Amino acid sequence: MIECIQRGQAVLRGMGIARDVIPGMHAHLLLHAGPPISWERMCGPQRGAVMGALIYEGLAADEAEAARLAASGAIEFSPCHHHHSVGPMAGIVSPSMPVFIIENKTFGNVAFCTQNEGLGKVLRYGGMGPEVTARLKWMETDLYPALDRALQSLPDGIDIKSIIAQALHMGDECHNRTRAATSLFLRAIGPALARTSRDNEVLAKIIEFIDRNDHFFLNLSMPSGKALLEPAEGMPGSTIVTTMARNGTDFGIRVSALPGRWFTAPAGAVQGLYFPQYSEKDANPDIGDSTITESAGYGGMAMAAAPAIVQFVGGSPQLATQTTLEMYEITAGEHKNLTIPALNFRGTPLGIDVRKVMETGILPQINTGIAHKDPGIGMVGAGILRAPEKCFKDAFEALMTL
Repeated sequence: MIECIQRGQAVLRGMGIARDVIPGMHAHLLLHAGPPISWERMCGPQRGAVMGALIYEGLAADEAEAARLAASGAIEFSPCHHHHSVGPMAGIVSPSMPVFIIENKTFGNVAFCTQNEGLGKVLRYGGMGPEVTARLKWMETDLYPALDRALQSLPDGIDIKSIIAQALHMGDECHNRTRAATSLFLRAIGPALARTSRDNEVLAKIIEFIDRNDHFFLNLSMPSGKALLEPAEGMPGSTIVTTMARNGTDFGIRVSALPGRWFTAPAGAVQGLYFPQYSEKDANPDIGDSTITESAGYGGMAMAAAPAIVQFVGGSPQLATQTTLEMYEITAGEHKNLTIPALNFRGTPLGIDVRKVMETGILPQINTGIAHKDPGIGMVGAGILRAPEKCFKDAFEALMTL
């Protein structure tokens, strides 16, 4: 099981429009983060992102019309994870959105994720408004074609797993801190962007957009984790977690031996640092598919590699190291390709084991952004929390019946 995950090679091989490349995508389908959920149970930021996506798609003229359409039953909602995809925060993927295509070269499977918008008032945090829609349209009409042309000129693609490994040696944990990884990605694609550019001013804006968005690489880190973990699904008797995901209402996990079955619990409250004028009373519970990074052996598992992350999510550098050391107690192995300099290049904790979680009582560490609880506002901070015990208890009981 661990060998299967480690053998994987996640490579960015290209891009496409969601409706053309994501299996099962159609004109009235929206993908979302976390386990399955209906419009009626969606949290504020996920509703905001749905409404914003319907406006972006031209299916609704304003928020009121978008809300009516979403509630009408005419729009189908499905988890990103059911379509070989992942989505940060609200995780909404609509048919016209450009997506990255990550291939696991070892096993041939692919995973998908949208482009990262940046921080603040953005769709994935439930942000709505003309500026949100305009940014998404620019990403569709300018950013995507330029990146796509550049990638088409690179027959071997870009090795994302290698960038993750390098970034762990440069102060990232590749979930909530991807500054080094974003820079490495820009170095990797920069010459191809220049060679295939059709307009220098557009090129300059694209380079500037990526450079100023320290989280740009998150939307490559996440589908890489998804691509690396999918071949490990469905292994008889395996108690390893292959998915952790949240929709802002529920937290869900899936286990290798029980593919496709969700074990859920209420999403938890995030303890963190807030932007000025916001506090925990404004926060939505935990949300997003980005916990695929922890499932794949980085993110919160590798906080010891990223002591500076505590300036973003709270805590201390000592806590970051302590957290990683604790995670070794609940994982099946150590990643031979992803290592942590501060721990004498010890491999990151890999393979969350339901049995070990129940045996030790230690719950997986997660670091995450915080969305405002109301639709339309967006990001209000970032923080840390533990996965809910109920998911692991229920999974353990189900595994006992096999």
